[in-house]
Amino acid sequence: MLDATRSKFASRLRKLMRGRLARRFVRRQDGAAAVEFALVAVPFLALTFTILETALVFFAGQTLEAATADAARLIMTGQAQTTKYTSPDPNYTASGSVPFSQSDFHNAVCDHLKGGLFDCAQISVDVKSYSSFSSISTASPIVNKQFDTSSIGYVTGGPGDIVVVSLYYQWPTFVPNLGNNLANLSNGNRLLTATAVFRVEPYK
Repeated sequence: MLDATRSKFASRLRKLMRGRLARRFVRRQDGAAAVEFALVAVPFLALTFTILETALVFFAGQTLEAATADAARLIMTGQAQTTKYTSPDPNYTASGSVPFSQSDFHNAVCDHLKGGLFDCAQISVDVKSYSSFSSISTASPIVNKQFDTSSIGYVTGGPGDIVVVSLYYQWPTFVPNLGNNLANLSNGNRLLTATAVFRVEPYK
């Protein structure tokens, strides 16, 4: 009889303690901030890195556009067609040819891209000459999500010609951008394109 009473008392005591512990657990809010941060940390960090990477891509694109405009003036004014390239880099040996060779013009482009944002060795330069604006080709250099370099050339044209200068750079991307991926190439890079279209001045 005494053992049965003790067993019932112990059972009721355990139930009472479990109820009190449960109520105390519900009322406690010491870890609420940590739990809430854990819930929002991943999407918050993903959004933050997405914004930063998108801004960096736009900044790189604008920098490439500015370098294209500056380098294109060498052709528009006839300097690239009538003079020798002189590099500010003492370690660079220019071809010494008139007009600029393709490598000379490539290095002239790199002269306008100081700051370490770009790897100049990875910049592709395409210069084409046309007889009229209507004949300009606007075909994309991306074929099957691959950068197609087969049509890249270097023709500076002469006075009065229409010239299109295009720079291409494969910019690496790392953040998936929440479903709106910046990459447009199969290797995960984004092909940045900067173009300048102009008529060559009558420099002769």
